[in-house]
Amino acid sequence: MNRISRRSLLKRLVAATTATLSGPIVGIANASTTSPETEFRIGWQKGGSLAVIKARGVFESTLEAGGVNVKWLEFPAGPQMLEALNVGSIDLGLVGETPPVFAQAAGANLLYVGNEPPAVRAEALLVPKNSPIKSVAQLKGKRIVLNKGSNVHYLLVRLLEKAGLKYGDVEVAFLPPADARAAFERGAADAWVIWDPYATAAEAQSGARRLADATGVADNHIFYVAARPFAEKHPEVLSLALREINVSSKWIEQNLDEAAKVIAPQIGLPHDIAKRAFGNYSFGVDPLTDEVVRRQQRIADVFHELKLIPKRVEVASVVWRAPG
Repeated sequence: MNRISRRSLLKRLVAATTATLSGPIVGIANASTTSPETEFRIGWQKGGSLAVIKARGVFESTLEAGGVNVKWLEFPAGPQMLEALNVGSIDLGLVGETPPVFAQAAGANLLYVGNEPPAVRAEALLVPKNSPIKSVAQLKGKRIVLNKGSNVHYLLVRLLEKAGLKYGDVEVAFLPPADARAAFERGAADAWVIWDPYATAAEAQSGARRLADATGVADNHIFYVAARPFAEKHPEVLSLALREINVSSKWIEQNLDEAAKVIAPQIGLPHDIAKRAFGNYSFGVDPLTDEVVRRQQRIADVFHELKLIPKRVEVASVVWRAPG
């Protein structure tokens, strides 16, 4: 396919995807600026919506038909993904509320480019099956494990606040999910704050009890975060990608059983547990509203007050506004 036909195809793809949505997510720049050699590197995690989108191949085929070479890179969690984005190893990632705050405070050149709807059931504070702890207030002086800088970091802060406790009233240990579960199950931690599918798996397989989730204390938005250099150089590719992800995400929402068949073997869980966990999430790609930005700013301010980040950040300054 020659250069001109690739450009024409991308224009048609943009028009087609625009027609499938009720309204535009972001503006589309002039598709004629797209280079047929454009490489688009996407960070993904096992058990997430991008894992299903990657496995189905529809998204990748659509972008590659428009001259965009999609490359997938796997990460264990959001903080590691944004470290890679900061050093220029990926162009787009899907992470929880907190990783972008830590990354922005560390000087990462990122942009928020979209978000999924709230998913308050998709993160939880767990205690072991036989734990005497019956409420969050009883965690005072206890050891809690979590993945530093992840979405559940903020969940813990808000749950403690709601229970009348301060962050310093508990002992927090930072461990990635696999190590955290091992510590939790051998009795080296009194509680574990974790997201799905890990939370649902622990409940089903070890009898862990859910003390609380994000209901009433946090939104648990999942954010699409892009490298600013890529967004500024290839806004039309990013716009098209978000539109295609939105279409694929809506397919997942309507086909949870099929989606669970994809993620279950990835995360080593039975199909029914994977489906239950995946069902706690929300799907789709929305633009960041002023209210979403305000709530994200509150997270950033809380972490600055707790001295978990070294400086105050302005979330609104890194929200993508595509041309057009």
